[in-house]
Amino acid sequence: MYLQVLIWWKKNRMRIINKSLVKLFCLAAYILLLSSCKSTYQTQTFSKATIPVAPDYYKESSWAVLPSKYTEEFKKYASKKMDTLQADVFYVYPTLNSDKKDIRWNVSIEDEEQKNKIVNKAVLMQASAFASSGKVYVPFYRQAHIRSYKLFKKGGKQAQEVAYLDVKNAFEVYLKKYNKGRPIIMVGHSQGTTHLLRVLKEFFDDKPLQKRLIAAYIPGIRVKEKEFKTIQVMTSPNETGGFVSWNTFKKNNYPKKDKNWYKGSVTTNPITWNASKKTTLKQHKGFLYTNGKLYKNALKIEITDGLVWSTNPKFPMRLFMSFLKNYHAGDINLFWQNIRENSLKRTNTWLRNK
Repeated sequence: MYLQVLIWWKKNRMRIINKSLVKLFCLAAYILLLSSCKSTYQTQTFSKATIPVAPDYYKESSWAVLPSKYTEEFKKYASKKMDTLQADVFYVYPTLNSDKKDIRWNVSIEDEEQKNKIVNKAVLMQASAFASSGKVYVPFYRQAHIRSYKLFKKGGKQAQEVAYLDVKNAFEVYLKKYNKGRPIIMVGHSQGTTHLLRVLKEFFDDKPLQKRLIAAYIPGIRVKEKEFKTIQVMTSPNETGGFVSWNTFKKNNYPKKDKNWYKGSVTTNPITWNASKKTTLKQHKGFLYTNGKLYKNALKIEITDGLVWSTNPKFPMRLFMSFLKNYHAGDINLFWQNIRENSLKRTNTWLRNK
C-alpha cells in the first residue's frame, strides 16, 4: 500500500504543487486588488447631534485597561510582579474605524465592535510591549473616523477635537485618581500620537510634570524635532525625559501621495535606539504577530529621511506582506521585543537616577 501511494505521489506531485501555487497566488492577487480599490468615504455633516455621549473616566467601564482589569491574554505579557512596578504606562490607541460606509464622525465608547478591536488587537499588539515596565492605563475614547484626516476642514477638525478632549479628560482623571506621583511612560500610535502630542504640550512640556516623564513613544505620525519647547528627541537607548518617533515602510517605498511628507521628521531607530542607520537580523529581538508568537531575527531596517525602511519580515505569512508597501500598522509590533526591552531599560535608568 505504501509503495502504491509513493508511486502515485511521484506521478502527481507537480500537478498538485502547481495547483496549490496557483490558488495561493490568486488569493494574493485578490488581496492586492482589494487593497488598491478606490472608493469615496460616505459621511454626514458634523453637528453636535452626531456626537456620542461623553465618557465618565471616574467609572472603570470607561477604561479599556486598568491594572485592576487586565484580560487573561494581556496578563501573559505583563509583569508577574505587578505590585513591585514603580512606573505607569498611559497608552492611546490608533485609528480603528476606517470603514468607508460608516458615516459616523466619532465612535461611541459603547460600540462593541470597536471595543473588541481595542482590547483584542491594539492593546495586545501595542500596549503589551510596555506591560513589563509599568502598570498600564488605556482609556476608551470617542475616536475620530480615519476620514477626519482627509476631510479635516469638512468636519474632521471637530471630530478630532471631540476625541482629544476625551484623551485629555482621561489623563486628568488618571493624574487625580490613579497616578499618585509615579513616573510615566506615554505611548501612542497614529491617531493616538496625534492626541498625545497635545497632551504632552499641555501637561509636560516646560512644566513640573516633565520631571516624571520617563519617555514618550509616539510613532505613526510626522513629528518634528522641535515639536516641543523642552521635551527633546532621545538619541541613546538609556536616555529619559524625552521622546522617540518613527514611521515604517517597506524598503525603497514612500508614502503613496506625497513621498516628501515625512522628510525632516524625527526618525528613531526602533531596534538600536541610537544613531545607527542600518541594522542586522541578529539585532532584531522579536516581531509579535497576531497569533501571539514572537518571531526573532525577522527583519533588518535602514533609516532614511523621515522613514524607517524595513525588509519583508520573516514569518509564516510573509508572502502576503510582500505586497504591502506601507508598514504603518506594524510600527510597534514589528519591533515589539526591542521596544519592550528598551522601555524597561529607560524605566530602570529613570528610577536609578531619581
